Amino acid sequence: MKLIIQIPCYNEESALPITLEALPKSIEGIDEIEVLIINDGSTDRTVEIAKQYGVKHFVDMGHNCGLAKAFVSGIKKSLELGADIIVNTDADNQYCADNIKDLVKPILNKEADIVIGSRPVSQIKHFSLMKKFLQKAGSMVMRLISSTSVEDAPSGFRAFSRNAALQLNIFDNYTYTLETIIQAKAKGLQLVCVPVNVNGDLRKSKLVKNMFDYCLRSTFTMVRMFIIYRPFRFFSILASLFFIPGIFLGLRFVWYYFSGQGGGHVQSLILSAILIIISVQIGVIAVLSELFSINRKILEDIQNRLKVQGLKKF
Repeated sequence: MKLIIQIPCYNEESALPITLEALPKSIEGIDEIEVLIINDGSTDRTVEIAKQYGVKHFVDMGHNCGLAKAFVSGIKKSLELGADIIVNTDADNQYCADNIKDLVKPILNKEADIVIGSRPVSQIKHFSLMKKFLQKAGSMVMRLISSTSVEDAPSGFRAFSRNAALQLNIFDNYTYTLETIIQAKAKGLQLVCVPVNVNGDLRKSKLVKNMFDYCLRSTFTMVRMFIIYRPFRFFSILASLFFIPGIFLGLRFVWYYFSGQGGGHVQSLILSAILIIISVQIGVIAVLSELFSINRKILEDIQNRLKVQGLKKF
């Protein structure tokens, strides 16, 4: 059983040594542990330091492409290296490396395909009250959208089985954390959460430059993924927002009509007709989008088979 710990890095020469030193050298049930550094356009000595600490596997992005693309490149490389389990962690030593054994345990026991490390958000001292609130609120919304029990949706401390890694398709250019949760449920992958600890803050987040920007991007990602993986439900909800008031206004007109006052409420009838027509059109889009979704699933299955065949060559 081979475990690869992948670490996306962008100018992490100061924090990386601490992170690498903390990584476990052995885990029960794991035969090999290797480290993969994804160099996301670092201009400092990140790569040189990693080599000094014995890291043998690297992915060079060429320039700064962002966390999502670095994550995807790492997953691809890890699969090529023959990983049975892939753990993703941050280079700033935010997550306690001792908990890696807790992340891989459910996969080793065949109880999960994806494991997310749930941080004690309310107890993290360097998180502001606003950030704590937004983290919890975002996780609650994600639970509703994804129909999962995820406790810490933004957590990047995760473990993936080989099967799960093969099925991942990341479309977002900003972050992978929310998208993989929605995909897990949509693709029938078992997702579980385990409690993990965090270390002291070594630097400011490079992903979250300000909370407004992060919330805006995260909201856009959640809506986009909801449309991609739950198209019928999304457009059905949207259609109902027009259909229900349309029916209400129509019934209102009927009430006044039979009361002998219909002549003064023709506007309600017109508006009712417009709303119902719009809802029917959105309903048609819902059906078509569901058909497209079925086609996408077939294409993803073909893609997965091609990936497996391609990896057999390595």
